[in-house]
Amino acid sequence: MTILAERDTIVLTRCTDLLRTVLQLTRTLLTLLDDGLCFLGLCLRPSPGLAAENLFLRKQLALYQERQQAPRRATKATRLALVWLSRWFDWRQVLTIVQPKTFLQWHRQGFRLFWRWKSQPGRPPIPTDLQALIRRMAHDNPTWGQERIANELLLKLGLRVSPRTVRKYMPRSLERGPGTRVPSQRWATFVRNHAQAIVACDFCVVVTATFRLLYVFVVMEHATRRITHINVTAHPTASWTLQQLREAIPADHGYRFLIHDRDSIFSHQLDQDIRHLGLRVLKTPVRTPQANALCERLIGTLRRACLDFMIPLTEHHLRRIIQIWALHYNRGRPHMALGPGIPQPSASLPVALQAHRHRLPAHGRVVTRPILGGLHHDYRLEEHVA
Repeated sequence: MTILAERDTIVLTRCTDLLRTVLQLTRTLLTLLDDGLCFLGLCLRPSPGLAAENLFLRKQLALYQERQQAPRRATKATRLALVWLSRWFDWRQVLTIVQPKTFLQWHRQGFRLFWRWKSQPGRPPIPTDLQALIRRMAHDNPTWGQERIANELLLKLGLRVSPRTVRKYMPRSLERGPGTRVPSQRWATFVRNHAQAIVACDFCVVVTATFRLLYVFVVMEHATRRITHINVTAHPTASWTLQQLREAIPADHGYRFLIHDRDSIFSHQLDQDIRHLGLRVLKTPVRTPQANALCERLIGTLRRACLDFMIPLTEHHLRRIIQIWALHYNRGRPHMALGPGIPQPSASLPVALQAHRHRLPAHGRVVTRPILGGLHHDYRLEEHVA
């Protein structure tokens, strides 16, 4: 109700401003039309009569100046009329109400308005249906920013829209700039050189509706950002963790390194068993979560995009929630680090961009699929069914 009330107030304000502008423009045009008709009438009069009337008006203006009364401020219509009439005679001899410098400034302002109207600066607006789609995506997904919406349009619908253009059409209350990232050259170099051979794992804690502590275990690939395994337990142990790693890492894997922190769950015996899986364990330094930055970022995304909006009731309920979210994370969520890209892109995604970057194809339609009861939405382009 609050969003609808604010939207109605904004629409009413815009309509009032538009009506006020139209009335001012109409008043100015009517004044200029009246002056033009008077000028045409004067052109039909004989020259001696016109000269006599001009002298008569000058005498009255001289009396007005002798009394030293300040004239009223000239309106925009009066300024335009005086600038236009000055083209027909030497106006410097008869100008009295303002200084010549002010009159020349009026002339420059008129040229400025004319060239502004003629040049029409700025980019042309995108189609109205695309504007409505951007607003709908921003409204349906409060945690999405401008880059996320731009990547969704690019990868799912084949529409190339700049993040700045997306921000232009997003509701003002939902505008979010790009997040800041902490640079780390050593870590970036390591990930770039060995990303194809790295997997990382970590735990996070979740509190249920009955204040019970549950532990979520996540395993991810560095190269593709894909979640290879995710599970929940109430009593994490070294044997349980080893079993999860066995399920996450296939026998014919090509990985070389496993990154984890110095939690007590990762015991010395667990690390020995991990080496039997063909992996070399890389422990992060003490109190240095940035050494496992990608997995920490994944857990932060899991909290911000899912767990902060849902309260699990039981262990089974939490396991169901994170499995659905992990499937969406792997197959439907764009990732900036991939170019942007999707860890496991499906065959239904457009291979190439549309012929027109801001226009949907005539034979296609946008289909929306809610994720986790509408917490997120997945947008796909499907063919029209006859």
